[in-house]
Amino acid sequence: MQTTYSAPTWAEEEKTNILHISLQGLNVPGLMFALNRKTRTLSLLSEGPLLLMEQQLSVNEMHMLIPMLESFPHYCPYEVLLAHISGQTVNSASIERCRCVLQEAQSRGTWRQELRPIRRALSSLRTKLHFFGLEVSNIRERGCSLTSLATRDS
Repeated sequence: MQTTYSAPTWAEEEKTNILHISLQGLNVPGLMFALNRKTRTLSLLSEGPLLLMEQQLSVNEMHMLIPMLESFPHYCPYEVLLAHISGQTVNSASIERCRCVLQEAQSRGTWRQELRPIRRALSSLRTKLHFFGLEVSNIRERGCSLTSLATRDS
């Protein structure tokens, strides 16, 4: 669990409420996601732009989705997800604290209990992402990543 994490600059731009995201390899060319951080709405747009579908996200679902988008195409470590869901400010110190908490939980055998808030938020987020053809894949004791439902089914 020694992965380092540095958030891309677009996540820290407080001025931008809508992030336009193209997940290379996960969606059809010509389609783009728009994440409105103010209304917590994830939309799928086609060229034009034309709104194809939309899902309203809870605060905790947003806290899980943003770091996974930042980490894409790689996985997002559990300590980063825990830092996002458990605090307002996410920085290297808060991520390191969460890393220590998880390492201690692993040694005490309370890993599953420590990850309960993450698992709860991911459960509802998964359902909403399925509408977009996306899946959240777990990497045992490491983290989560965004994948395509189409590649999972094949």
